[in-house]
This record gives sequence, C-alpha cells and structure tokens, in this order.
Amino acid sequence: MKKFISWNVNGLRACNDKGCFNDFFERIDADAFCLQETKLQEGQIELNLPGYKQYWNYAEKKGYSGTAIFTKEEPLKVNYGLGIEEHDHEGRVITLEYKDHYLITVYVPNSKEDLSRLEYRMKWEDDFLAYVKKLEKNKPVIYCGDLNVAHKEIDLKNPKTNHHNAGFTDEERAKFDNVVNNGLTDTFRFFYPDKEQIYSWWSYRFQSRAKNAGWRIDYFITSASLNDKLLDAKIHTDVLGSDHCPVELDIDL
Repeated sequence: MKKFISWNVNGLRACNDKGCFNDFFERIDADAFCLQETKLQEGQIELNLPGYKQYWNYAEKKGYSGTAIFTKEEPLKVNYGLGIEEHDHEGRVITLEYKDHYLITVYVPNSKEDLSRLEYRMKWEDDFLAYVKKLEKNKPVIYCGDLNVAHKEIDLKNPKTNHHNAGFTDEERAKFDNVVNNGLTDTFRFFYPDKEQIYSWWSYRFQSRAKNAGWRIDYFITSASLNDKLLDAKIHTDVLGSDHCPVELDIDL
C-alpha cells in the first residue's frame, strides 16, 4: 500500500514555525507528501526530512503560490510546470514519473473575489486537463492539490449564498464535470458519495473553522483505470497549521 498526502500549507514557513507541519509529517509517515502554496523562494527554508527526496517549484513572484513534493521513492523523471509559457511563472505544478504511474501536485489558480481571473482560470483548466490526458496515454495519473473549486452543493456549507462566488461558479464546476466525465475519479466521493459536512478549507474570517463552515476544495484525482486499486481517501480535519487541512489517498500500487 502507498499512502499519499496533499496539503495546502498557506505558507510553509508559518506552518513549520507553528510546529504543525513537522508533527503531522512525522506522524503520518507518507510515501509521498505533496504541498501547495509554499510561498517560498529557493533557500528560504531548510527542511531536514531523512529518507525523502525533495522537489520544489517556486513562483517568480516572491511570497506567492509554489508547490513541492517530498517522496521516499525516487522518480524516473521530474517535470516542472505544464510546458506552457502562459502558465509556468507561478510554480503551480510538479510531475513525478514512476514505472507504473505519474504523481502530480497542482495548485489551481484562484478566480479571485471579483472573478477577474475567471477567464484565465478557464484556459488553465482546459490546458491542465489536456496535459493529464496526454500523460495518461502512457500510464495512469494521480494528481492532487488545492483545485480551488467545490464541485457539488454537498462540498460546501453554504451553497446557496456562495453560488457565483469564486470556487463555486457554474463555470468552475462545469470544468470539474469535465474532469470526472473524462475518465478521472474524485477519490473521496468514490468512497463517500453522500458524506456531508467534511471540508478541507475554512475562511479565517467569521470563526468559520470553529463553526465548520467550510469547503471541500482539496482533492486526489486518479485515472479510472486505478479504481480497483483505491483503498481509502481521508480528510484530516483535525490537523491545524493552515486554513486548509491535509487530504490523503491510500492506494495499492
């Protein structure tokens, strides 16, 4: 069994300084640990993670975006970004290639509160899905991260009042429909199709986490060809240190 973790740490230095990152990292003992929103430049943090290879993708803009993967098993190949100039300045994607699968960490662009980035987001969604489907011609894909969308009404506390807000627009949800209609599996819903009130992100405002007024926007998505190898999907709602909590995939690879 392989255990994979994904966590938007919303600033790895802050999460690490609180002690939350190391505590969880050591306790969970994942085979691969994927991060989003590291908000780092090279050399700004020194993590001592014995037994793990570290791969980082930094945004050009300081203190913004960024991804990382820490993995016990060395990949055959590592790829940074999508290979598309327009998308590759913000450190949003790392792809590790293994013998039988690809593992991707991804931090999907936020459409912004005023939806000023929605149009760009739509282009990103199409290009990222095309990238995944191209890889899938070679071998199955596992991708994880903060996808910045709650797919269905069950995936957030207040769907009515958030309709048309960033992360729950019809356009963003339709792009997620494209994902699951293209032979890809939302692993949490694969195991728990009707489970309510389990979220992975809570606003820092209005005591949202204390009230569990959250959104499920962090995912593990897998090629449908891996469905018979899926063992469990978990959301670690008790883990603090960020406005997101970690999500987990257990898979028989």
